[in-house]
Amino acid sequence: MATAPIVLVDGSAYLYRAFHALPPLSTSTGEPTGAVRGVMSMLKSLIRQYPASPMAVVFDASGKTFRDALYSDYKANRPPMPEELRAQVEPLHDCVRALGLPLLCVEGVEADDVIGTLARMATEAGRDAIISTGDKDMAQLVNEHITLVNTMKDETLDVAGVEEKFGIPPHLIIDYLALMGDSVDNIPGVPGVGQKTALALLTGMNGGLDTLYADLDRVTTLSFRGAKSMPKKLEEHREQAFLSYKLATIRTDCELPVGLDDLEIAHPDQEALLALYQRLEFKSWLDELLAGGRDGAAAADVPAGKTDIGGDGEEGSALAGERRYSGVFDRKTLDGWLERLGAAEAFCFDLETTSLDYMSAAIVGVGLGLEPGEAVYVPLAHDYLDAPEQLDRDTVLAALKPLLEKPSIAKIGQNLKYDIEVLARYDIHVAGALTDTMLESYVLNSTATRHDMDSLAQQYLGHNTISFEEIAGKGAKQLTFNQVGVEEAIEYACEDIDVTLRLHAHLRPRLEAEGRLAEVLDALERPLIPVLSRMERCGVAIDSACLGEQSRELAQRIEALERDAFELAGREFNLGSPKQLGEILFEEQKIPVLKKTPKGAPSTAEAVLEELALDYPLPKVIMEHRGLTKLKSTYTDKLPQLVNAETGRIHTSYHQAVTATGRLSSSDPNLQNIPIRSEIGRRIRTAFVATPGYRLVAADYSQIELRIMAHLSGDKGLLQAFADNRDIHTATAAEVFGTSPERISSDQRRSAKAINFGLIYGMSAWGLARQLHVEQRQAKTWIERYFERYQGVARYMERIRAEAAEQGFVETVFGRRLYVPEIASRNHARRQAAERTAINAPMQGTAADIIKRAMIDVDGWLGEGDFDAVMVMQVHDELIFEVKSDQVEAFRTEVVERMQRAGRLDVPLIVEAGAGDSWEEAH
Repeated sequence: MATAPIVLVDGSAYLYRAFHALPPLSTSTGEPTGAVRGVMSMLKSLIRQYPASPMAVVFDASGKTFRDALYSDYKANRPPMPEELRAQVEPLHDCVRALGLPLLCVEGVEADDVIGTLARMATEAGRDAIISTGDKDMAQLVNEHITLVNTMKDETLDVAGVEEKFGIPPHLIIDYLALMGDSVDNIPGVPGVGQKTALALLTGMNGGLDTLYADLDRVTTLSFRGAKSMPKKLEEHREQAFLSYKLATIRTDCELPVGLDDLEIAHPDQEALLALYQRLEFKSWLDELLAGGRDGAAAADVPAGKTDIGGDGEEGSALAGERRYSGVFDRKTLDGWLERLGAAEAFCFDLETTSLDYMSAAIVGVGLGLEPGEAVYVPLAHDYLDAPEQLDRDTVLAALKPLLEKPSIAKIGQNLKYDIEVLARYDIHVAGALTDTMLESYVLNSTATRHDMDSLAQQYLGHNTISFEEIAGKGAKQLTFNQVGVEEAIEYACEDIDVTLRLHAHLRPRLEAEGRLAEVLDALERPLIPVLSRMERCGVAIDSACLGEQSRELAQRIEALERDAFELAGREFNLGSPKQLGEILFEEQKIPVLKKTPKGAPSTAEAVLEELALDYPLPKVIMEHRGLTKLKSTYTDKLPQLVNAETGRIHTSYHQAVTATGRLSSSDPNLQNIPIRSEIGRRIRTAFVATPGYRLVAADYSQIELRIMAHLSGDKGLLQAFADNRDIHTATAAEVFGTSPERISSDQRRSAKAINFGLIYGMSAWGLARQLHVEQRQAKTWIERYFERYQGVARYMERIRAEAAEQGFVETVFGRRLYVPEIASRNHARRQAAERTAINAPMQGTAADIIKRAMIDVDGWLGEGDFDAVMVMQVHDELIFEVKSDQVEAFRTEVVERMQRAGRLDVPLIVEAGAGDSWEEAH
């Protein structure tokens, strides 16, 4: 029997990564806990994964190390540990010890050196060891006995894996680091030698620094850019290279207070864990302990099968305790459940169907539940050979209808909108307060995870759900649910109910404890579910003949562009092939390479071609060809295929839990991406039409994000411009260009518009210059002048950056919280991107909140029946309605007033509404 591998955990690396990867969680008293929770989750997961393995968790000790004596500037670039992270080190150490894990902090060396020494001891003893880390430097330790595992990236590196990832074997990793240096640890390396050059030197010379410096002349024969001048550069920085080698070398000879035999995991200290979990408010782990569970237990102590405790992710609970799942096959049992459901304040339900398309899905069965741990599945239409006898679908649905439609009983589910839409086709119209765990998770933290049930169960309950593929198979042979065995269906459907109820019990208290998040959920997201459901089922009419004509015209233009491209290239080629295009542009036509792909090839991405198109004709033709091809395939060809055979209309799906900011997204078709800036793109909207006797009314919020900026920043100039109902772009142009509004040219207004919108998205001077085709110096001058005139905007941006950095999130006017986890990143580019997000997210999020408030109000008003009108689409800041022709004017007046009252800001909200036989005409 093979000996279990030793597991060596790089605690310091995981502490930092957990701190930056997870939202800034804290207790009710303000003690930060996110990093502790993240590292503990990883450790508990490792214990379950390697139940028989010895283990050590290694942290950096405080104070200087031998590397500081070698090089006084070692790690000088690193900022001090954030206070909110420093505060978590001691409680994490206490938790690790209480969990029964050996913890090592050795003065004078780093955690890497302690792990390196233990790895060397394991190798000499012929023992296998796994190093759990995210640190690339550890690759130098890999050998036939030592393997790296990065649990956060699900990456495993043995000897072959290191060579595949880095292009060199483990024994050259130190030389690799020594040549290119490390900006994070401030290892100097050789100036001008980056990743590619270091790799070229080591592989070309087939050896490390010693081989390299023993034959510098041979470097000039290597095939990489700059090889001719490299020997001089290497000689000049010889001492620095070998110093870097010493700094990058992980020691394997440290004096340690323990040996390999001392790394066995001890029994957890339950009393210590209880006190720590109470203090740190790890409620789920605390509940497990109080229920008699053994935290950190080995595999033999954990129930097997589906009740396995999974990885934590958030608080690490599980589907612990007794679970009663059963099927309902007789009327007596069904009646008993109907009686219980009717007496309850709320119940959970979930449909199992034949399709994800709500317009065609047939109900196969219904899952029901009242409390976590107990659920039933009522199979109704499993029709495979030898399927057991089941209750009649129509009879069961008729019995459930009064309960589902009873307003006084709340309904709980995951992605409830889908179930509501399917039931509506069976003439069941769900009523009562709606609780959707997908939306609870989304409002709690829109960026923490995906919000499907499988992801939520893993994130918040530490439970791996039964996947649909497990019971139905994959690919072309995948079964539809009516073909799935009833016994498998019972376990699958009941688990869905159980998980949903447990998620609700976990998420709702957290929402109520976090600012105004419960209010966002209750006032915006939950009431929007039936609104979107009605809008989707209503759909919108399109003119397929109109789209067919547009497809033919596009095909002709695309063919002409292809001919133009061949002529400009001097030969035929595949316009869709980046490789062939790159050869023509950069090798044959000698156009400068602006950017390279991760694999080192010249990039032909859209942004690159867009810049090249300013000076070269072929990229311009390629850009137009790509754009028209996408329009044709995505819209003019595809939209007619999406027309529902029964309704003759298109029925999109709106998604509430996708974008980080609260904006709705849509799919099949994606209405949000229909282009409006080009004439040919706008023509697509002419195919969205009204039913005969009706017209389309399009009501659009005017410059809503700029108005929100004025409100949030309190800038006097912006507030006054909007209060006076002045054209904001003309007003900005007058300020930036120092002239009166009457003398502003169309070009100056266009530039001001780019500045207005660009700055709220964090656009740099380089980006503005590129957009307006001006010198970067000119763009920089305009931006500086803008902030001189609108100082309130500048102060807002500084304030919001600081708030985001301090608390890890920003908020909308209505309390929606938007986390920016990269705001504290040590990577400059990521941190800057997070700052741009922090500035813009409150504006986008507030705009999203306002239009959702408008949709809820307008839907209720339409339900009163005063107008023969329906809401058919929502796109960006616009609502589109189908209205009886003779009621259009009265409707337009009323809907504008209602939408303008959807949010109270320090500037007026303005809605512009038009009417027409098509969506484009309504503009």
